[in-house]
Amino acid sequence: MAEYTFFFNPMSRAQIARWALHEAGADYEPVFVAWDAKPAELLAANPMGKLPTIIHHHKGHDHVVSEAAAVCHYLAEMTAPQLLPREEEKADYFRLLFFATGPLEQAVTNRAFGWNPDEKQELSVGFGNYDRTIAMLVAWFAERDYVCGPRFTMADVYVGSAVDWGLQFGTIPASDSLTAYAERLRGREAYQAGKSIDNALIAEMQVAQQD
Repeated sequence: MAEYTFFFNPMSRAQIARWALHEAGADYEPVFVAWDAKPAELLAANPMGKLPTIIHHHKGHDHVVSEAAAVCHYLAEMTAPQLLPREEEKADYFRLLFFATGPLEQAVTNRAFGWNPDEKQELSVGFGNYDRTIAMLVAWFAERDYVCGPRFTMADVYVGSAVDWGLQFGTIPASDSLTAYAERLRGREAYQAGKSIDNALIAEMQVAQQD
């Protein structure tokens, strides 16, 4: 049995977890999940049926982790400690990891669905407004190569995925700092390995839909 069972669909946030698995050099068994036929094993592990979900088979116990950011950090903790933040990097690491899971995700998603808070609502929503959220991200990478400075950490898998996808689909506007950050990430061997697997599977799915 592989150390990790990885439930995925290539057209989902599971792409983030696959990249993280490859960065960690983890031994994993991929389990494809069709949207209309979610396996019982997935639903038992994660009743929401959301992807990615991993099961860590560790010392006779099974440990379930869902939520892409949690999957990333867990893999670093358990399998790739070199990708964890050093003591002096922890503030930046956790600040940007949770910024991307909260304010950035909310700002981008709400804007994509046509909802922008008015000035009064900005006081209540977690991201304030879209423009300030993006400005914060742009400024961060104008001063740093990676989340924690010159060194790549597991936080870059999650934050970098948000930037990469946002630039690709136009939900985050291009800027010099974000474009340069994304290009650094796209050059990583683990990024390319994960994307090649998922892109090939997506191509197969698209062909199957046409038949």
